[in-house]
Amino acid sequence: MTTTEEIYRIFKNKPVISTDSRKIEENSIFFALKGENFNGNKFAAAALNKGAGYAIIDEKEYFISNKTILVDNVLQALKDLANLHRKKLGIPILAITGSNGKTTTKELVSAVLSQKFKVSSTEGNLNNHIGVPLTLLKMNAETEIGVVEMGANHIGDVAELCEIAEPDFGIITNIGKAHLEGFGSFEGVVKTKSELYHYLKSKKGTIFYNYDNPILTNLTAEIQNKISFGKEKAGFTGELIDSPPFVHVKANFKKGVLYLNTNLTGDYNFENIMAAACIGDYFNVDPLLIQKALKNYCPQNNRSQLINKYGLKIIMDAYNANPTSMQASINSFISNVSDKCYLILGDMLELGAYSEPEHIAILELLKNYPRTKVYTVGKNFMAVAKYFTCQPFLNVELLCEFLQENPITEGDVLIKGSRGIQLEKVLACF
Repeated sequence: MTTTEEIYRIFKNKPVISTDSRKIEENSIFFALKGENFNGNKFAAAALNKGAGYAIIDEKEYFISNKTILVDNVLQALKDLANLHRKKLGIPILAITGSNGKTTTKELVSAVLSQKFKVSSTEGNLNNHIGVPLTLLKMNAETEIGVVEMGANHIGDVAELCEIAEPDFGIITNIGKAHLEGFGSFEGVVKTKSELYHYLKSKKGTIFYNYDNPILTNLTAEIQNKISFGKEKAGFTGELIDSPPFVHVKANFKKGVLYLNTNLTGDYNFENIMAAACIGDYFNVDPLLIQKALKNYCPQNNRSQLINKYGLKIIMDAYNANPTSMQASINSFISNVSDKCYLILGDMLELGAYSEPEHIAILELLKNYPRTKVYTVGKNFMAVAKYFTCQPFLNVELLCEFLQENPITEGDVLIKGSRGIQLEKVLACF
């Protein structure tokens, strides 16, 4: 079998990785990964024919030439290659995990650090056991700092990703009720996310944390290398400025106070902005450049986006949803909107046995806002909607049909739900 060192020598000459035989870059190394419904080994020959320099396989029958490299396990080979590359680079790596706000925080931190350093960070949400290795393997000799987002669906996921990326710094954005089906309970979420803290503690790395979050503060109690941010008692402080629809922050830097104006909506983004400013301050990025980076960042991919359309103000936040983020979005939205407002809420997926009580809890919350018109989408909300004042739809197509006949013509609209509900389709109805 070919060793990781041997593959790495090839990688140094051909530093491009492909995992999809339909999208082969010239002279790339194709890793024939397997999934529940596919076997990448079957596409090794096709990848080579399309221009791949080498194909990494783990089934002998697909060995066709010296361009195919046989290993025990392709996925493990990818992880080992990424870890070796990370060691060879020897650069500081900042890991970001959490139930909510990972991607936004990653984008903000990367924008801030890029004002001073050559930064390489996770693209999109490539944050799992495949995405993290691919992120590391895109870093090169010019990279000065790596920012790696780490997602998790099961206990042990973050620990595994830490072993691959070996971060020197880390931040848990928050710990909420996400992916409960995979974690088994909220306690399972806490255990998994805190795996980042355990790794950094063992490595004597540095942790950034939100002092105002009691769960995170308790988890860092016995950790020495830590830097806090928050509203009053933290090491790096700031306050939320009331300026809807966007979030603005008054931050206290060593040289004085700066107002950090952003294009983000939702009060819950205060902690993400503070995290980016705190980390930038730690790495000695000029405060004025931090201010510039945050001001210029514009959210995309249906994350806290403000869309003005035909007189409507639409908050599009439908990339993902769990009970914690759903409650935060609703409370923030209703506290910052006009009298006439609408909620379009999609099911929160991957909650398992917790699905019914958590969807009920959201509708219970809405009893506090009787003047708000609520539309729900998905079978989970549908199952409990009869007990509440809301208008349920089984799927987004049925909601779209309704809105075309009963259009929303004025006011503010929040669109929030899990990605699988496809609420982005609703935008065509306005």
